[in-house]
Amino acid sequence: KGTIHLFRKSQRSLVGKLTHEFRLVAADRRSWKILLFGAINLICIGFLLMWCSSTNSIALTAYTYLTIFDLFSLVTCLISYWVMMKKPSPVYSFGFERFEVLAVFASTVLAQLGALFILKESAERFLEQPEIHTGRLLVGTFVALFFNLFTMLSIKNKPFAYVSEAASTSWLQEHVADLSRSICGIIPGLSSIFLPRMNPFVLIDIAGALALCITYMLIEINNYFAVDTASAIAIALMTFGTMYPMSVYSGKVLLQTTPPHVIGQLDKLLREVSTLDGVLEVRNEHFWTLGFGTLAGSVHVRIRRDANEQMVLAHVTNRLYTLVSTLTVQIFKDDWIRPTLSSVPIANNILNLSDHHIIPMPSLKAADNLNPVTSTPAKPSSPPPEFAFNTPGKNVSPVILLNTQTKPYGLGINHGSAPYSSVLNQGLGIPGMGAAQGFRTGFANVPSRYGTNTRGQPRP
Repeated sequence: KGTIHLFRKSQRSLVGKLTHEFRLVAADRRSWKILLFGAINLICIGFLLMWCSSTNSIALTAYTYLTIFDLFSLVTCLISYWVMMKKPSPVYSFGFERFEVLAVFASTVLAQLGALFILKESAERFLEQPEIHTGRLLVGTFVALFFNLFTMLSIKNKPFAYVSEAASTSWLQEHVADLSRSICGIIPGLSSIFLPRMNPFVLIDIAGALALCITYMLIEINNYFAVDTASAIAIALMTFGTMYPMSVYSGKVLLQTTPPHVIGQLDKLLREVSTLDGVLEVRNEHFWTLGFGTLAGSVHVRIRRDANEQMVLAHVTNRLYTLVSTLTVQIFKDDWIRPTLSSVPIANNILNLSDHHIIPMPSLKAADNLNPVTSTPAKPSSPPPEFAFNTPGKNVSPVILLNTQTKPYGLGINHGSAPYSSVLNQGLGIPGMGAAQGFRTGFANVPSRYGTNTRGQPRP
């Protein structure tokens, strides 16, 4: 029903796809400001790396890594704008919100790797401490501090703002919070700035700049070069302690775990759903964080056979939609079925016993694996069982044959055919068997092989 293309177009390469998506983001004017800050950030990083090489200061290098982290945060902000432009596709049915979660996770993990690299270099410098030149140390500190604060306060980075509020506090925030309570007790007007907790990115920028200023003063006064290595270790530990809670939070989002702060609310909503009219059971529920601030979930609801599916679906969705924005509800009715005696109508002529023989047939299993008395597998090492549930007269449906011709049968013994009138008088019996035997489940005289008897007559 469409145009058939004999020669399909070649697919775009990865670079081509990235270029296309970048043009899509650059077309929005809101992203121009981020691109401008990104260009200035690259220039600033270049100057800081040159000053780190000229001063031979590893503390300034550790502080420069925070500026590189600012570049990652700008890229994350661009990804956030791109996610808002994209719509869900058949491949990504839940949208592209997890890309910004992945960007936050990658940025924080790279910052921690940079901190580990600083710790490794600092351990080597303790063995042989080089001389530190303070000519551009203080200049580089203030340039990096000004640009970091200006970037954090000018760009509204929604992913990192959400993670910094939702993640657990770092050890640096906790210590500063204790100090802030003491200061706010003396000056109550500062409570709006220092309480309940400071922005972790602003806090680490100020703390790192303060460490570099102390390093500069101690080197200028006493030529104490080892303080530069100590400041580098302090900045690396502060960076690692600040980024680790964010990595843990974003990692849990990527693993599709249920947020701890909504578990109680979800349990309450599920109890309310289970008490709705027509609902029998709520099972296979799974709720996870799709993106920052977006909760998704799926649930199976079993209802009564006489309940209205659309009505129950509307009530369940109305209850859960207050907390779960992306919800999938599967409604299925109770699968309990009443047992029936017969699903096939019985013909009228079957009830006429004078026209038919009722011959129970043995099981169609291999004759060599069955015991003819109990119809169970015979074991040579164990005695035969006394009874079995899989006997021919109980679990095998009878075969009804037309009484066109009555023929004797048995185990080589010639018995005449007994009329059905005498059989019915004696009880339900089987032709060819004594009246005393009656209707039993064991067939000792039924041959296990069907063919011709000793007289050459075909067996029924």
